[in-house]
Amino acid sequence: MAISKREFEVLAAFRYKLRQFLAFSEKASGAMGLTQQQYQALLTMRAHASPDPLTISDLAARMLIKHHSAVGMVNRLEQQGMVRREGAGADRRKVAIRLTERGARVFAKLASVHMRELRRIAPDLESFFGYFARRGANRKRRARS
Repeated sequence: MAISKREFEVLAAFRYKLRQFLAFSEKASGAMGLTQQQYQALLTMRAHASPDPLTISDLAARMLIKHHSAVGMVNRLEQQGMVRREGAGADRRKVAIRLTERGARVFAKLASVHMRELRRIAPDLESFFGYFARRGANRKRRARS
């Protein structure tokens, strides 16, 4: 099914809003001495709900990055005092990563700023998601007819 001019316009506006949020995140993270990707790593660590410790491999998988990239990021975060490495149980090849007190404080400030920004742009995001949901439902109805 062809995409209408209006759908292209909404898609472009949605992508622009996402890029604005990412630019905001980059600036907010930079003000705290981190990259946006490092903030995402701290978020992944803080949100980790499993009783098993988060490993560098887990972090790489959750962030959709290569293992060696996650190792480098953890190295830099460790140098900044944001995270620490620990043994991950019996398998000595696995290394767990945890937030330090400093990392937890910096993360909490950044998460608060990000949540404020998300609450501010939530009406726009709801509008976009509502539009896409309605369009998807309409297409399904037409396909069944």
